[in-house]
Amino acid sequence: MSDLKTAPSRGAKAAGATADYLDQRTGVGNAVKFFARKVFPDHWSFFLGEIALYSFVTLLISGVFLTLFFVPSMAETHYEGPWPSMNGVEMSEAFSSTLRLSFEVRGGLLMRQIHHWAALIFMASIVVHMFRVFFTGAFRKPREINWVVGFVLLILGLAAGFSGYSLPDDVLSGNGLRITDGVVKAIPIIGSYLSYFIFGGEFPGTDLIPRLFTVHILLVPGLILALIGLHLFLMVMHKHTQYPGSGRSNTNVVGYPALPAYAGKLLFNFFVVFGVIALMAGTMSINPVWNYGPYDPSPVSAGAQPDWYMLFLEGSLRLMPGGTEIMLGSYTLSLNVIIPAMIVPGILFTLLGAYPFIEAFATGDKSEHHVLDRPRNRPFRTAFGVSLLVAFGILVLAGSNDLIATHFHMSINDITWAFRVLIFVGPWLAFLITKRICLGLQRKDRELVLHGHETGRIVRYASGEYIEVHKPLDAHERWLRVQHEAIRPLEIEPAEDSRGVRRKGYKADRLRQRLSQLFYEDRVEPVTPAELAAAHAAHGHHDDHAVEASNGVPAQVGAGAPASETAADERNH
Repeated sequence: MSDLKTAPSRGAKAAGATADYLDQRTGVGNAVKFFARKVFPDHWSFFLGEIALYSFVTLLISGVFLTLFFVPSMAETHYEGPWPSMNGVEMSEAFSSTLRLSFEVRGGLLMRQIHHWAALIFMASIVVHMFRVFFTGAFRKPREINWVVGFVLLILGLAAGFSGYSLPDDVLSGNGLRITDGVVKAIPIIGSYLSYFIFGGEFPGTDLIPRLFTVHILLVPGLILALIGLHLFLMVMHKHTQYPGSGRSNTNVVGYPALPAYAGKLLFNFFVVFGVIALMAGTMSINPVWNYGPYDPSPVSAGAQPDWYMLFLEGSLRLMPGGTEIMLGSYTLSLNVIIPAMIVPGILFTLLGAYPFIEAFATGDKSEHHVLDRPRNRPFRTAFGVSLLVAFGILVLAGSNDLIATHFHMSINDITWAFRVLIFVGPWLAFLITKRICLGLQRKDRELVLHGHETGRIVRYASGEYIEVHKPLDAHERWLRVQHEAIRPLEIEPAEDSRGVRRKGYKADRLRQRLSQLFYEDRVEPVTPAELAAAHAAHGHHDDHAVEASNGVPAQVGAGAPASETAADERNH
């Protein structure tokens, strides 16, 4: 009995001694105290970033397993194994090892599919998380650098996906590499030399798979890990953003401490994400390379589709008319490749990456922001983001124009021309419609703050006047609808001073003013305290009459009123 009683104390002493040893030599105690007291706000949309992190961890775990069995070699061999249709077929060692991994290694096919599904979810969660940050303004000072880090992570994710997708050396991945070779060769002057360097000779060469393998398992994951660490460090240093609400400001954070509540929630979320990915991998087949066969440069397969995050580039190439080539001396400038594969993606990604700095330049705002915006309160930003999404969606659909034609029995030429028109008209219409919707929602917020919620209860006074009884907003809801800043276009000094001398820097100021007008010319001002007081006074007068009516003064209550009398009530309000 004495031994049983002293055992826990010995274990506690050992744990305490170990913690004290580490603390004296690493200072880990201060870090634990700091993170234990760190407060994190709670909202479902913050889970999007966690999904990206957990899917990347899943990628690392499954990738280590796959690396043990994959042979990154383009040396030729003849397959002999349990998949009979491939027996005796000449293929690369890379494709052969992929077949062995799928059919002969215990759990190999499951791990392959976990890896592929995790890659798709990783890219999807990064994109959705970035647009959550974009639409809520979480990229504003002091988080501009963290936005750039996230943007680079998106680019690295594309590189990781493309390099991993190409490793099995099957027909689909080979067709993607053929397109890559064509894009690289279209670069003026250096294109042919660059292609020769990448492929180790003429396409497809013999060195590409080993090089892609090194990029995929070493270079890109190392950079992603480093940037994820930097991303999390900056997030902790700047403290987490939070959605607007009563009691929340730029000087506090309302949420849960990291330990034990938030840490337990993070661990639970990881197992949920891993479980969903494993369930998808066990029930939904993806990239069955044995149905495609090894890559052969001579045939070109119809209906070939890359992973969804590369479809926009495929669609851009398919929409560009052929024959748009010009000669510059002895060089051929292939605009039918350069424009869709370099210029169009370059514009989309440049606008996305540089937007925080463009908006900061337009507003001239140098203050810190830790409370997020409601998308409706920034109409230009929201409309711009939706237009980018629409452009991306059109390009993705255009990358599947052949499948759309075969599944819906339509002309592929008609589909292609429809997408060519939509790529110019669609984003513009999406911008206008979204901006109008945001302004309409802002006007609705003003009406609710000034008049309250409609109840559908109509009261008629003895004088014959009709009013609708409104339910006033509580303090929390009213604060949510009026807390945003009223950002107005910048005003600048005149071009010339009082002596008629042209002011230095006027052109830059004028450019900034025009950009500011583009952002904030169309706006709805939030309700001011004076307007709110006047509205409350008017409603108080009506409420007094309503009380008199309910106390014996003749009145009628109904579910509706004539249009003319309702309009009169609105004017009275």
